[in-house]
Amino acid sequence: MSKKYVYLFSEGNANMRELLGGKGANLAEMTNIGLPVPQGFTITTEACTQYYEDGRKISPEIQAEIMEYITKMEGITGKKFGDLENPLLVSVRSGARASMPGMMDTILNLGLNEDVVEVMAKKSGNPRWAWDCYRRFIQMYSDVVMEVGKKYFEQLIDQMKEARGVTQDVELTAEDLKELAGQFKAEYKSKIGTDFPTDPKEQLMGAVQAVFRSWDNPRANVYRRDNDIPYSWGTAVNVQSMAFGNMGDDCGTGVAFTRNPATGEKKLFGEFLTNAQGEDVVAGVRTPMPISQMAEKFPEAFAQFQNVCQLLENHYHDMQDMEFTVENGKLYMLQTRNGKRTPAAALKIACDLVDEGMIDEKQAVAMIDPRSLDTLLHPQFDAEVLKKTPVIGSALAASPGAACGKIVFTADDAKAWAERGEKVVLVRLETSPEDIEGMKAAQGILTVRGGMTSHAAVVARGMGTCCVSGFGAIKMDEENKCFELGGKVFHEGDWLSLDGSTGKIYDGAIPTVDASIGGEFGRVMGWADKYRRLKVRTNADTPHDAAQARTFGAEGIGLCRTEHMFFDEDRIPAIREMICSDTVEQREKALAKLEPMQQGDFEGIYEAMEGLPVTIRFLDPPLHEFVPTEEDDIEKLAADMGKTVTEIKAIIAGLHEFNPMMGHRGCRLAVTYPEIAAMQTRAVIKAALNVQAKHPDWNMVPEIMIPLVGEVKELKYVKSVVVETADKLIKEAGSDMKYLVGTMIEIPRAALTADEIAKQADFFSFGTNDLTQMTFGFSRDDAGKFLDAYYDRKIYENDPFAKLDQTGVGRLVDMACKLGRKTNPDLHLGICGEHGGDPSSVEFCHRTGLDYVSCSPFRVPIARLAAAQAAIKDAQ
Repeated sequence: MSKKYVYLFSEGNANMRELLGGKGANLAEMTNIGLPVPQGFTITTEACTQYYEDGRKISPEIQAEIMEYITKMEGITGKKFGDLENPLLVSVRSGARASMPGMMDTILNLGLNEDVVEVMAKKSGNPRWAWDCYRRFIQMYSDVVMEVGKKYFEQLIDQMKEARGVTQDVELTAEDLKELAGQFKAEYKSKIGTDFPTDPKEQLMGAVQAVFRSWDNPRANVYRRDNDIPYSWGTAVNVQSMAFGNMGDDCGTGVAFTRNPATGEKKLFGEFLTNAQGEDVVAGVRTPMPISQMAEKFPEAFAQFQNVCQLLENHYHDMQDMEFTVENGKLYMLQTRNGKRTPAAALKIACDLVDEGMIDEKQAVAMIDPRSLDTLLHPQFDAEVLKKTPVIGSALAASPGAACGKIVFTADDAKAWAERGEKVVLVRLETSPEDIEGMKAAQGILTVRGGMTSHAAVVARGMGTCCVSGFGAIKMDEENKCFELGGKVFHEGDWLSLDGSTGKIYDGAIPTVDASIGGEFGRVMGWADKYRRLKVRTNADTPHDAAQARTFGAEGIGLCRTEHMFFDEDRIPAIREMICSDTVEQREKALAKLEPMQQGDFEGIYEAMEGLPVTIRFLDPPLHEFVPTEEDDIEKLAADMGKTVTEIKAIIAGLHEFNPMMGHRGCRLAVTYPEIAAMQTRAVIKAALNVQAKHPDWNMVPEIMIPLVGEVKELKYVKSVVVETADKLIKEAGSDMKYLVGTMIEIPRAALTADEIAKQADFFSFGTNDLTQMTFGFSRDDAGKFLDAYYDRKIYENDPFAKLDQTGVGRLVDMACKLGRKTNPDLHLGICGEHGGDPSSVEFCHRTGLDYVSCSPFRVPIARLAAAQAAIKDAQ
């Protein structure tokens, strides 16, 4: 067979991530540098892709190669699969190229059956351990491979503990566990209809298939979509000989980070459980002890572990997240990867690694996920109110930030309540990967069980959602949707506030205040600005938003939507009057009321931007958006206009359109009513002249953007109105102020004829929201109804309104840039759709040669960092 689908750990290295996945490549690398790694092999990501191509079957060739490597593994370990003298037990874990915590499933102790377990019990003189391994294996295999829910087995364990009068799993005896294993197998048979498999080779193929299958489970699909991980990558499978942390008190298992993943502090951080297996720590079934206490329990293994941590960090030049097991006092490393961290920790770690000489500035900029900055700019509790609010409890501060919301008890409820506009806090015994959508919908997450490395903690940190975990003080009653704490019962819908930075929990709703950003943020942003080529502007319609964006480093405004200014109570009557006018004179009279208001707004925005460029888009939405719908408002408008209610209703009915998004809007309004464009030009130019006079050192060059042009003659006509009006005002003021007139490219025809349009335009700004709608032929307001089906069927991997479709829409953008610059080499190019704040779209804009991206104020730092990363990547 030409293609190799399986590699021993000793055959791989860290550069083989694409083939071996992150976990497999790192296991190979740790093997190469001589660390104590239980040996095994990796089945490649290409085998996963082949599995899907073959109709979700593992081909006979790949099965044969896996069996060949089992034989090699038996040779390395000196143990044999299913052997009654020296049985080989393995773990089966997934490992994609990109780390996907909690998204994929693990199986431990594979290779066990009734005969093998008896041999292990006798040989080890530790029957409790042997039966504990077996009952765990049955439970995991049933859950992961055969999809029998975990809860059935949990209930059996709880019943057994109750019958024996104990509270902890570790208090059950060997006989209890043997009895449990029998109950588990009966449960398996009742759910599946066949006996639990006893042949280790059959068990292994089932497990490998389950890992491949889990690549396409709903939670993996959601995680991939949120983190830009392509479906085509597939996952690798790691088959590794077992190290046992559950053989007794000289054994244990742990998860640790070389630095604190919440704060970035350079200090070993993690958790450890004696007499346990790995999933106990991660699932948070028992609350573990801090890693520092491991030094007392296992001094030799701990000293060795500290050396391993230093070695791995020096090797990878980044903070590591490691899983390990101690078996009879001996240390085994099960995995290492670059650790997930909070955004604040990411900035601190990047700066510290530069100061320690481990990485350079460019590497520091490249190692931070731009999207994570979002959470740094997010709210904390109002300190004054916080002082006065009693703390009702505290637990582990698992993921920072402040959250308040109404209590809900299930992920489905969290999603449903959030969809109807409620803020919610999700309260769970423990979270599992199935809860991902509810966790995304919640303001914050509170769990009863689990430590700082539990599923809830890791996923919440990755999403930037506030989380407090391991709050064992509450008595949970999930059935009746309530919990008791300190004598008080909290019901679904009651308000609760969580502080994920301190772990404190408060009764009621505490107001939040905007975040302030520290020195490391400024330092990293300074490096980003040093290396990026793209300018970053903001989309802002008010002086407040403009000022906010300036503090985040915006270098101008790429989109100011003038219609947003018309919806104020004191302005809407004037715009309605303009709409209902019968003559040009009446329209101009109404517009004259709006002009000083618009001018005042523009002056405020110009002041906030301190002479930086400001692009003002002329009126864009269809007029029907401004007309009244309530009877009282219609009557008032009729009285103001001296018309009857019937006449006003007729005008409103006349504005009705079958498809308003493609109707009478954008430049079509200015072609029909040029007086609107004239009024807006006067407001823009007068405001700029006034601000220039106040600040002689600023260089005011207003940018006027004509929306929705699809034909060059439209632009030519509206531009003539603008130029005539502007030139007259500038001349009257005795000024030599320059101004630009450009257009938004948001209709495919404009992109296709960009060479003609560029002759009339000083700049193009790509309105990728509308361009995406028009290119795909569906509206972003309605797409939500069917996009989920498209994701499920792998037709689309992403929402094209959130992440630019580079294949189709991107081709139009690229074509328009090239055509436009061919006829107008001085043409300025920017993008002002929401895509301007999406890192992968920013990278596309860099490659395509745009001059700037423009995005909402809070996404400005994201765009600055993404632009720097694109430039650094390009230079490499």
